[in-house]
Amino acid sequence: MVQLLTKTYSFEEYLVYNDRTDNKYELVNGELKLMPAASGFHALILHFIFTILEQEISKLKQQWKVMPGTVGVRTAKRKSRIPDLVILSAEQCQEIRKMSTAVLENPPLLAIEIVSPSNADDDYRYKRSEYAVREIPEYWIVDPEAEKISILLLVSGFYEVTEFIGEQEIKSLLFPELKLTAKQVFEV
Repeated sequence: MVQLLTKTYSFEEYLVYNDRTDNKYELVNGELKLMPAASGFHALILHFIFTILEQEISKLKQQWKVMPGTVGVRTAKRKSRIPDLVILSAEQCQEIRKMSTAVLENPPLLAIEIVSPSNADDDYRYKRSEYAVREIPEYWIVDPEAEKISILLLVSGFYEVTEFIGEQEIKSLLFPELKLTAKQVFEV
C-alpha cells in the first residue's frame, strides 16, 4: 500500500503561505485545512449578525470592530482558526494594521462560528476547546440546521453554555443591551 505524506507547516510558514488563489486555510496540527465556501444561507446569517453587532458597538460607543472571516486566531503552537466573525478591541485593530497576515496572538472579545452541516464537530467540540484554552471570553455557535444559538461564556477556564431558540432573547455579556432572538437570525 502506498501512503501519501501530507506536508506539515510551522505557524510561521502558515503566516506566509500563498497558493495564489482566493482560498482560505486554517492551520490544524500543522496541516492546512481548506475552508469551504459558505452557503447562501450561511452568508445571509453572517451579514445579518455583522450588521446587528456593528449597531450594538455604535450604541455602546466603543472603538471595537466586527471582522467577517478575515482575521485568524492562533489557538495553539501549530493551530490557527478563522472564525466567521470576531470582535476586535481598539488595540487589536491597531495591531493588525502592522501584520502581513491578520492572525491574532491574543484573544478577541468574541468569536462567532456559523455551523455548516459538514463540520459541526469543528464548531461544537474542537473550536470550543481551542477557544477556551485561548481564553476567548465569549463564543457564539450559530446553528442554522438546529435553529439554535449557543452562547458560551468563559468561567474559570471552561465554557458555560446557554442555548437560545425561537423567540428567546439572546443574552450576551459583551452586548448587554442586545435585543435579538434566534428566530430573527434564522428568518433572514
